[in-house]
Amino acid sequence: MKILAIQTSPNHEGLTAETAKRTIKGVEEAGHEAELVNLNDLVIKKCKACEGGWGECRRKGTCILEDNFVDLIDKILEADGLVFTTPVYWWDISESAKTFLDRMRRIETYHEFKRYKDKPYMGIACAGGSGNGAARALYLLEEYLKSIGFKNYDLVTVTQVNRGHKLPMLEEAGKNFFK
Repeated sequence: MKILAIQTSPNHEGLTAETAKRTIKGVEEAGHEAELVNLNDLVIKKCKACEGGWGECRRKGTCILEDNFVDLIDKILEADGLVFTTPVYWWDISESAKTFLDRMRRIETYHEFKRYKDKPYMGIACAGGSGNGAARALYLLEEYLKSIGFKNYDLVTVTQVNRGHKLPMLEEAGKNFFK
């Protein structure tokens, strides 16, 4: 079994990246494969809403923009599960996460939201400050992924205050992801 972890913070050494790495550690300790993708290292262009939002994404399930989007979609399709980590910016998921998920949702309309049916995911929202917006950010992430067919394995908020007990918990969650 394989998990694809997508971390959506530009900071490769920050809390969001650490949560992805710790979850992967648990997945690998359980004997499964894991791959980490740093979304901000890829070129993912913003949706242009071609033809009033009814372009090739909705007619053919493809996108005309030339970037790394299709390659990342292929990786998600090949994986058996998804870990999606995001920093919390103003009570919301990161801009790069929104950009990617907006395009993903559009092409899935063509596929009738079946390609990810019941594929498990874990959503992790990381807040450097008070953590007040983390639950709302997770709710938005859950709605995006649920709307295209993913099945929730877990939703976790991590802050600078609770990281001491949440990071080891993420390793355990990774170990049990496919049980």
